[in-house]
Amino acid sequence: MDPMTLLGIVVALGAVVGGHYLDGGLLEQLVNFPAALIVFGGTFAAAAVQTPKDEFGRAMRLMGWAFGGQRYDFGFGLKQLISWCVVVRSKGLLELEKEIDKQDDTFIKNGLQMLVDGKSAEMIRNSLGTELVTIEQKGLRGAKVLESMGGYAPTLGIIGAVLGLIQVMSKLNSPEELGSGIALAFVATIYGVGVANLLLIPLANKVKGLVLTRYNYQEMMLEGMAAIAQGQNPRVVEQRLQGYMS
Repeated sequence: MDPMTLLGIVVALGAVVGGHYLDGGLLEQLVNFPAALIVFGGTFAAAAVQTPKDEFGRAMRLMGWAFGGQRYDFGFGLKQLISWCVVVRSKGLLELEKEIDKQDDTFIKNGLQMLVDGKSAEMIRNSLGTELVTIEQKGLRGAKVLESMGGYAPTLGIIGAVLGLIQVMSKLNSPEELGSGIALAFVATIYGVGVANLLLIPLANKVKGLVLTRYNYQEMMLEGMAAIAQGQNPRVVEQRLQGYMS
């Protein structure tokens, strides 16, 4: 679990709920199941309608990634590349076969397998370069799904507010029943605007950042493996890839 993501959400919720409480409001006033059903159910349904099944599932997985998925250590990756370069120069490409199963990243596994198979640097760049762009585009499309959900949520909040006002208008002759309709109207708006601006849009932006970080990391690994295929000196490889460390 990424502590900063969790802390940010807790602080955001605390600011809203705490501000309401300090202003004299009751916490139970912010709890309304019909409003939550309209906003959360409607938002997920709208996103599911606009998005293919596989892409929607990917977006949900990316949301989990934002909360605490895999992170990329550029320093460790560079050290791996240098060690592989040293191994290849002393023992040959076949020695890298032992490293394939140690990798969690399928992209890096494919690169190592191509090295073991004796593929040229140009072939490695062409094959993995296409895979690299495809992975990035899939990630960015998933982030866009989350971003679109952030656009739907406030609209669903407005729908909930209108439904609440309809209830109010239909019960003007029963003042004691007006409270539930008014509560639905205002709480639904809070839910819609709150979940969009405190959760969905920030998560979408975080996913975009993680996708671009992964792209840079995998690009560094690609360039390093291509350099190994060319038989370059470990020191030259390290100097060449230092730019990714920033």
